[in-house]
Amino acid sequence: MKSRKAKVLHRAGGMCLLEHVVEAALGLTTADHIVAVIGHQAEEVRKELTPREIRFQVQTEQHGTGHALLQCAGVRGLESGRVLVLYGDCPLLRTETLQRLLDAHEASSPAATLVTTVLEDARGYGRIIMDSDGSVAAIVEEKAATAEQKKIREINSGIYVFEASELWHRLATIPPNPASGEIYLTDMAEALRRDGLRVLPFRVDDPTDIIGINNRVELAEVDAIFRQRKCRELMLAGVTIEKPESVIIDSKVAVGADTVIEPYTRLLGRTTIGEDCRVRSFSVLEDAVLEDRAEIGPFARLRMNACVESGAHVGNFVELKKTRLGAGAKAMHLAYLGDSDIGEKVNIGAGTITCNYDGRTKHPTKIGAGAFVGSNSTLVAPVEVGEGSYVAAGSVVTDAVPADALAIARGRQTNKEGWARRRREGK
Repeated sequence: MKSRKAKVLHRAGGMCLLEHVVEAALGLTTADHIVAVIGHQAEEVRKELTPREIRFQVQTEQHGTGHALLQCAGVRGLESGRVLVLYGDCPLLRTETLQRLLDAHEASSPAATLVTTVLEDARGYGRIIMDSDGSVAAIVEEKAATAEQKKIREINSGIYVFEASELWHRLATIPPNPASGEIYLTDMAEALRRDGLRVLPFRVDDPTDIIGINNRVELAEVDAIFRQRKCRELMLAGVTIEKPESVIIDSKVAVGADTVIEPYTRLLGRTTIGEDCRVRSFSVLEDAVLEDRAEIGPFARLRMNACVESGAHVGNFVELKKTRLGAGAKAMHLAYLGDSDIGEKVNIGAGTITCNYDGRTKHPTKIGAGAFVGSNSTLVAPVEVGEGSYVAAGSVVTDAVPADALAIARGRQTNKEGWARRRREGK
């Protein structure tokens, strides 16, 4: 990756690569049955995945895939039953694919089942050598393959299901590769076969499911696939996405039916959008909540716990941060609303800002239902504007405004007759 950051911490589809893999596994089992083997930047990886409540095993020295899996030998819960081995840099694998893998394994009862796929160009991949009975005889890496074996297009994904009773004691006896000194998990197929046990292939028809990431080009390609999948999922659920190739929607975003997403929008994090909303072009929503019939943008930005309630409107060049905009409220032009609680049917005039930061601490602003805040008003937090009150345009409000009052906080205008003419004439 040519990066100071561990590969599995790079992001695609709105989550780090390892988080996607864990998400797929969580569709099959509970978090306490998932163990991540971590090594490079172990603490950073652990921190990223801590909310998932999975378990971790640390591989202090990296000596190959087999050595990585050996770190889990003796771990509670993995001593018996089945062990599913996944890779942290293969984020596109779906829960439904893994479930079909497990079903196929259970139906045939082999010692192991290996995920394979067929590629038009198999260069660089380990080839699957099949036995006459349809089982896997061996996995031959590209550099060790003969000219004839290199013609094989069925490749190894590295994803396995093992019977634990056949896995751990054999894995511990596999010698390191003489050239690299690493223990390869691929050698398990031949070890099981030597003992008269079967390894069966499970062929995945869509090769994108098992794409691994090794550089930034592949990262971008995988990110694009996640975006395409998400757009398709939402459109099939009744969401209109105009020009879907132009939008960026993260994997955990939820959108209700009959909502319209205009071109060049970004819906990020865990943004949730209700039904019959409209998000206009060039808007950015991150971890925001839109209730039914809300309208956003164009060129709006909602971030960090912004909540727009039913029927509220956020217009062009308006930014919300940690702000609730009540039902039917409007902020249509050029405003910054941070750390604010804004009631129903409030009107926020163009150029309004809430001054929420004093250089050390953030402070809240509260605006009661039905209030009218005139253009270019500055609300210096902490401050409260009462229900039904008016703030005159251009005011700098530093004190509470009572309900139904008119607040005027600006200098009195003075006109100096003839001043401009005298200035032009140099007098």
